Amino acid sequence: MNPLHENQLLITRRHFFGSSGAGIGVLALASLFNNRLFATSDKAPTASSGLPSLPHFAPKAKRVIYLFQSGAPSQMDLFDYKPKLDKLRGTELPDSIRMGQRLTGMTATQTSFPVAPSIFKFSRHGRSGAWLSGLMPHTARVADELCFVKSMHTEAINHDPAITFFQTGAQLAGRPSMGAWLSYGLGTENHDLPAFVAMVSQGTGNPNDQPLYDRLWGSGFLPTTHQGIKFRSNGDPVLFLSNPAGLDNSRRRRILDDLAKLNQIKLEEFGDPEIATRIAQYEMAYRMQASVPELTDVSKEPKHVLDLYGPHSRTPGTFASNCLLARRLAERGVRFIQLFHRGWDQHVALPKQIAGQCSDTDQASAALILDLKQRGLLDETLVVWGGEFGRTVYCQGTLTQTDYGRDHHPRCFSIWMAGGGIKPGVSYGETDDYSYNVVKDPVHVHDLQATLLHCLGIDHEKLTFRFQGRDYRLTDVHGNVVREIVT
Repeated sequence: MNPLHENQLLITRRHFFGSSGAGIGVLALASLFNNRLFATSDKAPTASSGLPSLPHFAPKAKRVIYLFQSGAPSQMDLFDYKPKLDKLRGTELPDSIRMGQRLTGMTATQTSFPVAPSIFKFSRHGRSGAWLSGLMPHTARVADELCFVKSMHTEAINHDPAITFFQTGAQLAGRPSMGAWLSYGLGTENHDLPAFVAMVSQGTGNPNDQPLYDRLWGSGFLPTTHQGIKFRSNGDPVLFLSNPAGLDNSRRRRILDDLAKLNQIKLEEFGDPEIATRIAQYEMAYRMQASVPELTDVSKEPKHVLDLYGPHSRTPGTFASNCLLARRLAERGVRFIQLFHRGWDQHVALPKQIAGQCSDTDQASAALILDLKQRGLLDETLVVWGGEFGRTVYCQGTLTQTDYGRDHHPRCFSIWMAGGGIKPGVSYGETDDYSYNVVKDPVHVHDLQATLLHCLGIDHEKLTFRFQGRDYRLTDVHGNVVREIVT
């Protein structure tokens, strides 16, 4: 490999015109090009500062903790109580309810679609009288802090496009994730930690559940300084954060300073915004050497706090441990904290599997709400709990008195929210008696995204980034704020 030849291959249009003199011919040719056709960051914010025009109005929330339940929790077994189904057990789902809606390849060939009511008992809780399954006793105790949205619906019917849609506003990969948009728009309050952190835990319900890809917390066409940083459960929380053997901090500091000077030369020569990102990320990594170990060391947390999150709070990589870390990240000003918990894809053996998933998540989710409230952080932290779509009322496979499975169902499902900017003790939206179609106050994924941005003081139509000749936004060309649930 010839290094000189490789360098020549890196010449870009900008570099060519910038280094070819200022002749009239070159200037005339350059004027034919529209710079807005290209993604640039000439006026882009740094990772810490955010856009100077944001927030657009006074925010109710400063940050988001998104507890994403990957695999799609069954709404009718958790939050969407349908008592009339008990008398319909085993009967065929009426055509008038299904209305010819599409099915996945997993149940499209079934000759029978028997109704499978939940076998779990529901009861009302709190002053709000919210209906919750007996699978969620801890969540039930904080019901008056929560806003249940029971009329969510989405467009994708399979996991990967559906999860991608929730995270990026598009079913196809390549767009910036929600956390990247917030990092770009609002920056962070802590220069020693990323604006956006992601953590993944494996559930006990379905250990072979759908995989999750790093692009779900990626920056897409935004500068890569805004991508999420994944915290790991084993070894160093962040890869390559520790000094190599034989290298102390003072020597690493000198290396980074020299490297920054070399990168600055290339930045001035090429004008590539990714070089600026590289400089910023090297500096962030250096600062994180001190901030991350302190963050992830929970040994000084009081016993009553660890007990609040449950017995698994002391085990790195569990959902409970990640919830505790989410609170610690929120305290330190991290803008967007996303927890992915796998294992909710219950096509078979749902009663057994969903019980395991609820055991994983119920206590820790409720503890996070209580912990944030006790510390005065809930009013400024928006917490979201939910998956990518719902599950079918009809059984996938064989229905028995104690066992059933459910297929994917994008037509309706439930989530809950709490904290900054969201009304507590509210249930919004309704589904039909089969929990199959939304019959009142539908909420699309883009509506939810618009509402979350609204709580953060952002007009979702104005947070845009021009890429390849088009202004993109998280909500694409859709979305309305659900004003009935915001304060």
